[in-house]
Amino acid sequence: MTEITAGATRLEQFGVGVLRWRWPIIALTILFVVFMAAGGQNLKISNDSRIFFSEDNPQLIAFEALEATYTEANTVLIAVAPKEESGATSIFTADALGAIAELTERGWLLPYSTRVDSLTNFSHTWADGDELIVEDLVPETGEFSAQDLARVEDIAMSEIQLVNRLVAADGGTTAVLVNFVLPDESAEAVTEISDEVKVIVAEARLAHPELNYYVTGSVITSRAFGDATMDDLATLGPIIIGVILVVMAVLLRSITGTIATLLVVLFAAITAMGFAGWSGMILSSGNVGAPTIIMTVAIAHSVHVISTIMLGMRGGLAKREAILESLRVNFHPVFLTTITTAIGFLSMNFSDAPPFHNLGNLVALGVVSAFVFALTFVPALVYILPLRVRPRREGQSVFFDGFGAFVVRRRTPLLWGMAAIIIGLAAGIPQVELNDNWTKYFDERYEFRRDTDYIINNLTGVEAFEFSLPAGSEGAINDPEYIARVDQFAEWYRSQPKIIHVSAFPDIMKRLNKNMHGDDPAYYRIPEEHDLAAQYLLLYELSLPFGRDLNDQIDVGKSATRMTVVGRDMSAQEQRASADAANQWLKDNMPAEMATEATGLTMMFAYISKRNIEGMLKGTVIAMAIISLILIIALKSIPIGLLSLMPNFVPAAMSFGLWGYMIGNVGVAASVVTAVTFGIVVDDTIHFLSKYLRARRERKLDPQQAVRFAFSSVGHALWTTTAVLAAGFIVLSTSGFEVNWSLGLLTAMTIVIALAADFLFLPPLLMKLDRSKS
Repeated sequence: MTEITAGATRLEQFGVGVLRWRWPIIALTILFVVFMAAGGQNLKISNDSRIFFSEDNPQLIAFEALEATYTEANTVLIAVAPKEESGATSIFTADALGAIAELTERGWLLPYSTRVDSLTNFSHTWADGDELIVEDLVPETGEFSAQDLARVEDIAMSEIQLVNRLVAADGGTTAVLVNFVLPDESAEAVTEISDEVKVIVAEARLAHPELNYYVTGSVITSRAFGDATMDDLATLGPIIIGVILVVMAVLLRSITGTIATLLVVLFAAITAMGFAGWSGMILSSGNVGAPTIIMTVAIAHSVHVISTIMLGMRGGLAKREAILESLRVNFHPVFLTTITTAIGFLSMNFSDAPPFHNLGNLVALGVVSAFVFALTFVPALVYILPLRVRPRREGQSVFFDGFGAFVVRRRTPLLWGMAAIIIGLAAGIPQVELNDNWTKYFDERYEFRRDTDYIINNLTGVEAFEFSLPAGSEGAINDPEYIARVDQFAEWYRSQPKIIHVSAFPDIMKRLNKNMHGDDPAYYRIPEEHDLAAQYLLLYELSLPFGRDLNDQIDVGKSATRMTVVGRDMSAQEQRASADAANQWLKDNMPAEMATEATGLTMMFAYISKRNIEGMLKGTVIAMAIISLILIIALKSIPIGLLSLMPNFVPAAMSFGLWGYMIGNVGVAASVVTAVTFGIVVDDTIHFLSKYLRARRERKLDPQQAVRFAFSSVGHALWTTTAVLAAGFIVLSTSGFEVNWSLGLLTAMTIVIALAADFLFLPPLLMKLDRSKS
């Protein structure tokens, strides 16, 4: 077989050059990092919840078209409920209604607000002879008799447009809903609005201490995305630096080695994030984990270089010769691991979520930077700093000598035992369910999550399906036949599981028809004539106060109406199923022009995993194919190259299966884990096989002896890098943002499983199949 380190003379010359020019290398490295760090001042952070969707995302396009036809869906919902200690169980009290009226008035004063809806200002209609009266449900008198309260409660609890939307079905919670039109620079507007909402809620708590307040809505959701980004930036970086220091100090037991490694990972992270700033890249909650991932992944390069230097010095080499030998034996493996890791992360560009593109590109840049620093800056720095090498310790290489002997001795039961474990864990994959719920992207450390959970459980749902139902021509929404069709669709949806509220145009028309017939309940039905319906609608619109028109439900040409369906506690799979069923119902029962599909923020997130997995499936296949080809070429052995793929394919399958058994639900992060981890876990295989093939080719050892040599040479380094990688991704899993914590935990699981595969599955496989020189 051809030697894997062909071209070693050039590598020796490279090493000699690094040591000769050590001071310029150190100085230029520091200057470069300082320049890149200056780009950090240009970093921009987005709090837009829609940043996870590309410009050509069909759900986003449909939602923006709906907003352009009607009104934008930028909302803040402030829910109000009596405290348990107050003794009240209903919001139909003088104090509660007074508090709601005050919040309603304050809502109009919020920046960029265009509409405020609440129980108190609900447009109640009734007839006075032939005259239609439109007035606020709760008059602005400030005083309420028992009779007034009973009247308000009776009307509100029988109003289909209020119950399970602005008033809970049990009357225990109500809400004020504020709509906004945001400027183009919406990030600042979101912060301004949410800060002002906090002020008015705090004042309301002081004025009405007997009430509890809960805040949610799309504007508050966007603020939560921004808060999650800032929280992760502020907390994850320092934690991972601390983890690196502790783990490296314990495992390397070298101050110089620890300092060199820490500087490399910091330099790599600064380089990538500086590039993000200089290039105008936008940070968001979906890619804010880039520095943590870079610092975690970049460790391996330095660990292999420094570990080999220390191993050589323990073997009697002088520091200079040990550095040169380390560069010679590690250049190709470290170069290969850099390429494979970068390819894995670059495959994230196939994702449908733009933040993942930036995440993949930044980490790939950080990994390449770490490669350059590890093979230039680290040798130069180690050469000028004192490097104290302790005698070989029991429990380090000695342990791996014994472990290698154990694997050789028990190779057959290990091979079949690991095969059984792989099959058993992979069988759990069908238990994994794709379930992206944007309200659960944040854990309970966020007030937004706690408040939203309360509102879901006690007032209304937050899963909204939006339909724009065309009538065919201008003014056609007044056609009784069209109204009847929409009403039929609304009633069908009301009968579906987990649907708690439907807001539809026919509800208004049936109420107006009843009003114009002396409030006779028998006339709560659709007007019988087009002209009559048009007259009722015109009269109603002319009677509505400023800011409470029907533009949120009717388009300008009166050629289409908006129907909003609200679900409660639905999984993404249930949301997709509900939308598909509705679309099929429309196709089966309505004219072709009315067969529109559901849209809205809910539908965008319901399909985010599905669309990302479809994109990443292509990216993963391409990444795996390129990495596999690189391994075969680099190892200069088709059989060994193909054989090396087995322990790299199975870890992701095993971790997903284990996830299926333990947790079940997984979100958008799952779409990128396989490609990302494949590029990472192949690193261990490359280093193990490089040492194995060196033993077979240079030392002419048989497979059993070569396995023991590989364990003795690289076992401790692989254990060290795996420990640090797993620790780093576990740090990412402490994020309060679900996309980051699930990515961190899944990746950590895969990395640990990969080490088990490389230690317990790959060697027995090699010894069984590689018998050419036994």
